[in-house]
Amino acid sequence: MRERPNRNEESHDDESRLGDPPGDGGPDEAARYLAGAVADLALIARRHGLDTLGYLLDMAQLEAEDIVRLRAARKGS
Repeated sequence: MRERPNRNEESHDDESRLGDPPGDGGPDEAARYLAGAVADLALIARRHGLDTLGYLLDMAQLEAEDIVRLRAARKGS
């Protein structure tokens, strides 16, 4: 099994890692994307009997959705 890379040793250059320059899309778009992605991961986890992981991913989805909702309310949308 491969060892996880040390976060301190990873490149901090978001552009080379993610393919997009830092700041594109903004935090609102990032939170919306993460809510959807985490929902998909939670579904996969539950399908495979990984109930605790599914639960934790559900909590992450709720957190992302709360961020989207609160940021929209602050902007008056």
